[in-house]
This record gives sequence, structure tokens and C-alpha cells, in this order.
Amino acid sequence: MNQTAETRDAAGEPTLTLPASTVLDPAAAPGLRWGVISPGHIGDQFTATAHRATASRVASVVSRSAERAGAFAARHGIERSFDAVEDMLAAGGLDAVYIASPHAQHHALARPVLEAGVPVLVEKAFTLNSGQARELLDLAQRRGVFAMEAMWARFLPQYDVLRQVLASGMLGEIVEVAADHGQSFPEDPAHRMYAPELGGGALLDLGVYPLSFAQMVLGDLTDLAVRGDLTSTGVDAYVALLARGADGGRARLSSTLNARTPTQAVVSGTAGSAHLSGAFFAPGTLTVTLLDGRSASFSHPGAPGDGMAYEIAESARRITAGELESPLMSWYDTLSVMSTMDAVRAELGVVYPGEESA
Repeated sequence: MNQTAETRDAAGEPTLTLPASTVLDPAAAPGLRWGVISPGHIGDQFTATAHRATASRVASVVSRSAERAGAFAARHGIERSFDAVEDMLAAGGLDAVYIASPHAQHHALARPVLEAGVPVLVEKAFTLNSGQARELLDLAQRRGVFAMEAMWARFLPQYDVLRQVLASGMLGEIVEVAADHGQSFPEDPAHRMYAPELGGGALLDLGVYPLSFAQMVLGDLTDLAVRGDLTSTGVDAYVALLARGADGGRARLSSTLNARTPTQAVVSGTAGSAHLSGAFFAPGTLTVTLLDGRSASFSHPGAPGDGMAYEIAESARRITAGELESPLMSWYDTLSVMSTMDAVRAELGVVYPGEESA
């Protein structure tokens, strides 16, 4: 374990030194040939980041629109474009597939990829519900294929430093994790954030970040107290969650579609606190402050726009090593987070099309 070191300033007073990040340079990871499903904004970010900051390259892209896929391929210098996932898989030549569609489509799109024996990286939220997630991960286990939720924050260097700080006991006993994620989306029934058929609502798109962060720090969340408001389309507009962590401590989390909130995260313990500046899930700064007044910060070492490179590199290393999952975002973690979101939605009465008979 990388222990905290004590140094002294010019006046001889003790200072605080944080552990060094153990995250390897994403550019040094093995290069894979990726297929991208759904060439929207997130798919665009993934492809541009892979080409700019890693040894991986996107070799194929799929969209329901052949024209849209072709335009995306031309923009990024991608060899092949398709209008059907099955055609992309049949063409072969891929080491992994990244799914960037709205989460209501994740289950249906990931299933044929896994059945073809191709590793898959699926955007968060992994699926609509824990039942779908468990089905995909059971399939990955049976086929011996890598699968991972693309919760990009967990692979960033400041998260690595935070995990070391927590493991060292520097903050003492953890009392609370507080995190929020709110963005402002004018109400529009046609927008994916408001559309039940696309898995709309604040929780699965925005709230998954604070919830996954709390699960990383505290373990499984139990003893849930949920409050919230729904949109006119029946999805969640605001969610507030109080919970107890299996490893001790409490969580105080919120997400909303109606306002831009600070998007910060704070871990408070009996000996000090750790603060991740907004947006806490993106490349930024971790500041640790102890009760004795000492403080130290760690800032993201790379280009701020290359945050997705770390999940691409992690996938490449695990796939090359023949592993089925990453300990940084394990299958257990994904199922834990999905199960908590199921419970939160049940409290709010948010049901997506097709779930009624599940």
C-alpha cells in the first residue's frame, strides 16, 4: 500500500503528502481494434479520445442510419460503417465493441456482441435494470467474454489516489459520502431525458454517477430513504437518497433534470475529508483536508479532455490479459448499483415500458 508521507515546510511545520497515482499512461496500454455502436455525442467523444490519447483505433461503426454511420466513419477515418450490428460482427476484425446508445437499448445491443464472443464496454447505466444486467453478465460468464460498464470516473488518476487515501485510514472512520449531479434540461417529451421508452429520467443518466461513487466508497447501499418528483412523462425529475453503506457510513445523494447543481463529491471522516471538485466524475482535483489543518491536493495529470482514455486503456489491458472483468468496476459493482437504482425507482413509481411484466 502506498502510505502517506509526512514532510515539513520551511518553518518546520508538518505538511501533508498524498499517495502518488498508480494509474499507468493510457497511451502505453495495448492497442485494440474497436467497433462503436451508436455514433452520437458519446460515441464521438470515445472515438476521438481513443485516436488521440491511446494506441486503440475504431475500425467499425454501426448506426441504424447507413448515412449517419458513413458520415461518422469519414469524420474519424474509420474503415468500415454498417447499419446493422450483425453485419459488423459478421465482418469480423474487432477486438472489442463499445456501446454508446441510450441505456434502454444496451441489453439488446450487447447481447449479440457477447454471443459472438466479442468483449464489450457498455456505457452507464449498464442496462435499464438489474435483471437485464444480470442476464448479460451471466452470458459473458458462460461465453468467457470480457464485459464492463463504462463508468469512466472510476479509472481516473484522482480516483486511484482517493482509494489509496481511504485504504490508508487517513480520513479515519468514514461518516458520510455526499454527492450531487444536476443538469438543466427544459421539459420536452421528445427528448431522451424525458422519454420513458429510452430509459429517461435523472437517476439512470445523471444520478448513476453519485450513486456509483458512494457504492465505491461505502459498499452496497442499504436502508434507503427516497424522495423525489416526476415529470409529466412519468420519469424522475428529481431524486434525493439517504442510505447506509455496507462498509459503514452514510450516503447523501441527489440528481435532477431541472437545475445545474455543483456536481461535487465529498467523503467525510472522523479525521478529515476528501473533496472532488465539480464535475467530480471528470478529470479534476482531489483535495484532502485533515482536522489538524493540513491539506494537500492532487490534480489530473493529463489533458482534461482525455478522461475516457483511462477506461479504454483499462479495457485493453484486461482483454489482452484474458480477464473477464475489471476490479475497478467489477460485475458485482455494476449489479449492486443497478439493484439500488431499481429500489429507488420502485419507491418513486418509475416503470419503463416492458418492465410491467418482468
